[in-house]
Amino acid sequence: MHYFAYRNNELYAEEVAVRDIAAQIGTPVYIYSAGTLRRHFRVFDEAFAGADHLICYAMKALSNLSILKLFGAMGSGFDIVSVGELMRCLRAGADPKKIVFSGVGKTDEEIAAALQAGILMFNVESRPELYRIAEVARRLKLKAPVSLRVNPDLDPGTHPHISTGHRTSKFGIPLSEVFDYYAEARGLADLELVGLSTHIGSQITDTGPFIEAGEKVATIVRRLKADGIALRYLDIGGGLGIPYQEEPPPPAEYAAAILKPLAGLGVKIIAEPGRVLVGNAGILVTRVLYVKQTDVKRFIVVDGAMNDLIRPVLYEAYHAIWPVQKFEGRPGVIADVVGPVCESGDFFAQDRELPDPRDGELLAVMSAGAYGFVMASNYNSRPRAAEVLVEGKTMHVIRERDSFEDQVQREKLVEFQS
Repeated sequence: MHYFAYRNNELYAEEVAVRDIAAQIGTPVYIYSAGTLRRHFRVFDEAFAGADHLICYAMKALSNLSILKLFGAMGSGFDIVSVGELMRCLRAGADPKKIVFSGVGKTDEEIAAALQAGILMFNVESRPELYRIAEVARRLKLKAPVSLRVNPDLDPGTHPHISTGHRTSKFGIPLSEVFDYYAEARGLADLELVGLSTHIGSQITDTGPFIEAGEKVATIVRRLKADGIALRYLDIGGGLGIPYQEEPPPPAEYAAAILKPLAGLGVKIIAEPGRVLVGNAGILVTRVLYVKQTDVKRFIVVDGAMNDLIRPVLYEAYHAIWPVQKFEGRPGVIADVVGPVCESGDFFAQDRELPDPRDGELLAVMSAGAYGFVMASNYNSRPRAAEVLVEGKTMHVIRERDSFEDQVQREKLVEFQS
């Protein structure tokens, strides 16, 4: 559910007309709904109410400081994958003891910064990383809390680029080696073994893979306990999808399914939702520049582009497209919605049926809150879009649009000899 809806054929973000935001801020522009963000967090958190748990928002989905502050105020922790994300969390006032550091390529500098900040734990993905964390901790005279991320070797049935739980993935340690890893880690004095983690992918619309992963990690936790390694945390990752086209299970059904095989383990459950919290809480609003008709195709050329939202070409992702103003009796057309970037992959939709728009009208690319702005770039020297957060009747600009000076401020002009 989200709080983007039509009133008298006019699209609103909560209590604010989207057309008014576009008129004031310009396009393209990302618009987020604070009410939707809060509702999604609350529903997800309540789904785990029967278990000792911590929700750690996977901030790679959307990392604006104001969004992080909103979730932190609701009690959220954070799943991070870089020192930049760590610094964003701290800038937004996050509790370091609710931060989990994931990712396969942590540098010495990142490990040191996280240790000095006092994070909850590192999710360790390889043997070299295990020893590197121990080495940095020893140098700093600190104890590093670690959780080993196991690769459960299963296919979650999602896009290959966002599937992380199969055997050939770069993520996690093999099932066959997990007990050897824990035995080695146990012998490293600068580490504190606190958890086990897993994550199988993103945009998963079936509970089956989550149940299978849960059963596998539950078996590992029980055997470790029998071997004298009593863990405190079980990080089950994230991955629950949102309804781009397919309808995923609601958070309550997902939580019930995944908690069933974990019953009686005596560990705190850490969940890392990302897309499911922010995906449907954001839209990208773009203006029609031209309607181009060729002998074989109709193109709706808009001012938004792949540098603003790369998901359609990168993941073959579907995003619904709504007219910001509905016009009665307007015929439908089949068209490609494309941007101005000089790439054939610069499109938001292909062969899509939608009400035939006119030059200057606005379109809303829906479900754009996750992996939208965070993956934006300045390709073609285009400015990254502004970000707006709507809260009831109030509109907050939470990131201004790039200026030309923003784009070139770190470049240096070399004085060449003639």
